Amino acid sequence: MHLQGSLFDQADELRLGPLDGISRTHLGFGAWLDVLPGWLSGSDTLFEHLAAEVPWRAERRTMYDHVVDVPRLLAFYGADDPLPHPVLTEARDALSAHYGEELGEPFTTAGLCYYRDGRDSVAWHGDRIGRGAREDTMVAILSVGAPRDLLLRPMRGGRDTVRRPLGHGDLIVMGGSCQRTWEHSVPKSTRATEPRISIQFRPHGVH
Repeated sequence: MHLQGSLFDQADELRLGPLDGISRTHLGFGAWLDVLPGWLSGSDTLFEHLAAEVPWRAERRTMYDHVVDVPRLLAFYGADDPLPHPVLTEARDALSAHYGEELGEPFTTAGLCYYRDGRDSVAWHGDRIGRGAREDTMVAILSVGAPRDLLLRPMRGGRDTVRRPLGHGDLIVMGGSCQRTWEHSVPKSTRATEPRISIQFRPHGVH
């Protein structure tokens, strides 16, 4: 699927910016968000490459008494798998260098989600399979393609939902207790007509 280019992402050259300008928001309950808009310039070029070259798979999942289609396409790259574009390896290494001391380990895996239009989505969840259920960790998400809203809400309630539109090379990092004390989702949208791909970098053993 061809993506209509963003007025803010006209550069053809794929280039990561510095991480020095990232902005942190403390959410409460020990959770925080770091956001850096437009970290990757030329990101529409990466979108086109990933959409065409990644071996996307459609999954089906049992929900109650029915088997339903997962409303997005998926791909996963383990620690020993070559990533589908060199700039993603560069991004993973840059994130590991920037957060390594705070995280205590590198980012090793990459999960990709392809949201084809506003009908694709991901339900409320935290990355709590594995160590994410009991330890503070980080999940870094690089978004390419058209923006979609990422929503976050505390599991205990009592606070407003946080909304961050992400696309065209934006970076968001969920850290601290975020996976244990908050949930996140990408809701369906009647306004979203163009596709988005998100790349989620995680440490070993966090899903």
